[in-house]
Amino acid sequence: MTPRLLILAPAFAAAALLPAQPAPPKRIQQVLDRPEFVHATWGMEFYDLESKKTVWAVNRERLFVPGSTTKLVTIGTAFAALGADYRFHTRVYRTGPVRDGVVQGDLVLVASGDPDLTRWEHPAGSAYAFVDQDHSYGGAPLPAEPLEALRELAQQVASRGIHALTGQVIVDASLFREGTRELGTRVVISPLNINDNVIDIVVTPGARSGDAAVVAMSPRTSYLTVQANVFTVDSGATAGLRSVEDSTDLDHRMLVITGTVPRGAALNARWTVPVPSRFGEIALAEALTAAGVRAIPRLGARRMAAEPTRALADSMLVAEHVSLPFSAAARVILKVSQNLHASSMPMVLGAQPAARAAGKSGFDVAREWLQGAGLNLDGAVQGDGAGGDAYFSPAFMTRYLELVSTQPWAEAFHDALPILGTDGTLATIQTNAPAAGKVHAKTGTFSSYDPLNKRPIVHGKGLAGYFTSKSGRRIAFAIYVNNFATNEPDPTTLAGQALGEIASLAWEIIK
Repeated sequence: MTPRLLILAPAFAAAALLPAQPAPPKRIQQVLDRPEFVHATWGMEFYDLESKKTVWAVNRERLFVPGSTTKLVTIGTAFAALGADYRFHTRVYRTGPVRDGVVQGDLVLVASGDPDLTRWEHPAGSAYAFVDQDHSYGGAPLPAEPLEALRELAQQVASRGIHALTGQVIVDASLFREGTRELGTRVVISPLNINDNVIDIVVTPGARSGDAAVVAMSPRTSYLTVQANVFTVDSGATAGLRSVEDSTDLDHRMLVITGTVPRGAALNARWTVPVPSRFGEIALAEALTAAGVRAIPRLGARRMAAEPTRALADSMLVAEHVSLPFSAAARVILKVSQNLHASSMPMVLGAQPAARAAGKSGFDVAREWLQGAGLNLDGAVQGDGAGGDAYFSPAFMTRYLELVSTQPWAEAFHDALPILGTDGTLATIQTNAPAAGKVHAKTGTFSSYDPLNKRPIVHGKGLAGYFTSKSGRRIAFAIYVNNFATNEPDPTTLAGQALGEIASLAWEIIK
């Protein structure tokens, strides 16, 4: 498990500075008092950004499991450190001269940590596409070719008159250490992100019970072959899929999928790429070959130096992909709660030249920014970027959101948040509530299975963000419910709807 990093606080305690907590009104208290929450612990604060006063609060100084509301702190830190207009540059270099169209050496792709290297851009070019339930969580893949950026890099190489190389295709993933799995979806964190480091395996049931299901994967490369024997059963049944990897060659893997799927919507049994840099070497070599450049991926026996391309000159550059501004990347992370992207951000920040030279981690960068802005960190603990290892108090989170609201990138941050009942992880929450479309907030969930009672337990469910109340007051808020267990079939959704209901009631009630 990732070790927890305690963010140090000033010597004085936050509680000593905070006045008494105004209790929430009856309609909100009634939600907290529902029977299903009898064993749960609530915490919240609604904070007026203009008067700088607490409207209502419950347990605002206590630490709560925040889930993915942690991404608010991660992405705000990245905005502050990189800037809203920061762009990732993913470059391909040659290591030797070109003679008669043949590179005398290797082609090396230097991974930049770009989280959206292969994500489809909207035609307007100002945003990345997303679906409300991200494919990392089993949602549908984007309706686009995930290897398009690699194909464009290959075309750039070919346009320089290069048609072969004497060496191999290499990925330099030394920006930060590859191989850690993020704590939510268990996807591998790497400086190279191709299709969010998963291969989508979409299983579409047949029209009738007994029909064979159609299994399609994306992207298609020689890295993974899928053999499927899946049949359709009546709607209402539970999907029963079994995936077994049967591979003797780790560069050409075989996945065998068997079982049944009910009639109805397709499902995504996505497969996690075990070594993203190796996948990149194979995929780029295939893209180069398709573009007319004879290429092979790095030979398996060849070992890489720790930083193989630091000495390459700009004159050796043969292709480059430039990302959209960071504000577009932040929109994907916050709208769909993209764990891989958020988990990599502290590593990206620690790999920036100034931080690297000073030996600072991404959490050092965060602490210096937050403390330098005068924020009391006594109510904050953070050990990862996505929320699998963090604790925050509602009071810390609202003061943090107040700080963000004063930054030059505040509007971009606000617009990147999911909208209640409208999009992202809030698309299905309180869709008919009075405040639907008016609350911009980040969701958070952290849960596990309780084998004693054979049911899930929600350790942390959170909602934090902004709204302008019906009466016109600008509010920052944070709501948490921890240790919620129930025999209801979907406690995560039940808790999420309750948090959305509280936010909507607050929008309506605050005068």
